[in-house]
Amino acid sequence: MLAANALVADVLAELEATVKPGVTTAELDDLAESLIGQAGAAPAFKGYHGYPATICASVNSEVVHGIPSDRTLIEGDIVSIDMGVILNGFYGDAAVTVPVGRISDSTARLLRVTREALDKGIDQVRVGGRVSDISHVVQRHVEVHGYSIVREFVGHGIGVRLHEEPQIPNYGEPGRGPRLAEGMVLAIEPMVNMGSSAVKVLKDGWTAVTCDGSLSAHFEHTVAVTAVGPVVLTAPVHQRPASVTASGVK
Repeated sequence: MLAANALVADVLAELEATVKPGVTTAELDDLAESLIGQAGAAPAFKGYHGYPATICASVNSEVVHGIPSDRTLIEGDIVSIDMGVILNGFYGDAAVTVPVGRISDSTARLLRVTREALDKGIDQVRVGGRVSDISHVVQRHVEVHGYSIVREFVGHGIGVRLHEEPQIPNYGEPGRGPRLAEGMVLAIEPMVNMGSSAVKVLKDGWTAVTCDGSLSAHFEHTVAVTAVGPVVLTAPVHQRPASVTASGVK
């Protein structure tokens, strides 16, 4: 799991560095597929329930599952890049929302609060805790800043399949749901709207957008539950553990 998720983090870092005005989301998709193949892995999303691409590239009011296209990114946009890989039978998954050139202060604040909500959720990944402990702190942080949580899409367990139990909503009361046990691996992914929480899926059957046209941000990490606390498997290279042996996660 560490190897698969480290690859996801490395590819996402390359994509983030490539984002600039004038780049198309299809170019980002092509780069991701090339880098994944060079590493001896396979895209986790391509062909999954018929999804046609390697990454999800969701721009501005697109919440999740945006299909890469010839759409050109322009100054002031934000683009959420969500991607996964399969490596040696194990799955990795993560997402980041990236500014395109200079963005407004209000947009930067949305990205900051969403990333903070993810970090606060990760802090709740403790042996013996409950899934909804994660959900509650994410919702509380987002709403205290005046934003709304998307409820139609949730985080999930991950391992030898892309989506495993338990589901991890980004809202709810604490102390509920399955207990967290050593060795579980969770994909935690707040999706946060600047306006209303309401979303709809476009005619392509995939792209979810905000109903009011407001901006949306999405950040995701894959996190292992260990006896010594949460281990972020999709951490950047300078924050990455060389190995995790206390819980048997390698």
